[in-house]
Amino acid sequence: MAIREYKPTTAGRRGMSSQDFDGITTKKPLKRLVIIKKGSVGRNNQGQITIRHRGGGAKRYHRIVNFKPEPGTNATVEEIEYDPGRSARLARIKDDKGNHHYILAGKGMKPGRKISVAEDASITRGNRLPLKNIPTGTTIHAVELRPGKGGQLARSAGVGATLVAKEGKYAQVRLPSGEVRMVSIDSTASIGAVGNEQHQNIQLGKAGRKRQLGIRPTVHGKAMNPADHPMGGGEGKTGPGRIPRTPWGKPAIGLKTRSRKANNKLIVRSRHQGKRR
Repeated sequence: MAIREYKPTTAGRRGMSSQDFDGITTKKPLKRLVIIKKGSVGRNNQGQITIRHRGGGAKRYHRIVNFKPEPGTNATVEEIEYDPGRSARLARIKDDKGNHHYILAGKGMKPGRKISVAEDASITRGNRLPLKNIPTGTTIHAVELRPGKGGQLARSAGVGATLVAKEGKYAQVRLPSGEVRMVSIDSTASIGAVGNEQHQNIQLGKAGRKRQLGIRPTVHGKAMNPADHPMGGGEGKTGPGRIPRTPWGKPAIGLKTRSRKANNKLIVRSRHQGKRR
């Protein structure tokens, strides 16, 4: 995928870039694999705002993606499609039974490619098989955390995890964040990296495109009044001694928010190790 740049005819156009949709082969998705998902505008099931600055945006027709295809499936890629709900492209495949599915389009995937989901599938891009049958050092994506649950790790555009080692019942997978995690060797993964690798280089250029994504304007707490934020108010600029806090008074820097989950023991190397500060 290439990046399309614009001439600086206006201030909003200067520095703006967008996706080049040359790799997409069709514009209309299959109706039976599309759902209209209403935006939650950052609220939970009780109506409380859990994510601030969300609302509005363009209507999105979400595609139903199959992250756990049945073993023994042999399919052919028919089309490469755009999905408004994710950064990666989707591949519309048709299996031997005549059923259509959406899967993540891997890097270099084009219409006509054959895809196999089996334990003895070949190590070629797009095929899906258990980690115990994948050689170490292979780039993979859509990795299962638990066998049969479906791909959960490494699903964004351009990313790919690496199978580092296999020992006993577990395999070590290095994620795009740098974290090394143990995963069951019976978990499945797709070979290769996710396509649309140039997505991270897109520049929105103006605030209007941000609003189309459903993200409302954000104001930092220091510019607010004391009644609206713990860091608001004050005569002039406050010094560096003030501790950055959230709107609810909790420290915003250095506070660990990850709970003590049972799967923490499966993390071999944290994503924070070895990074420069």
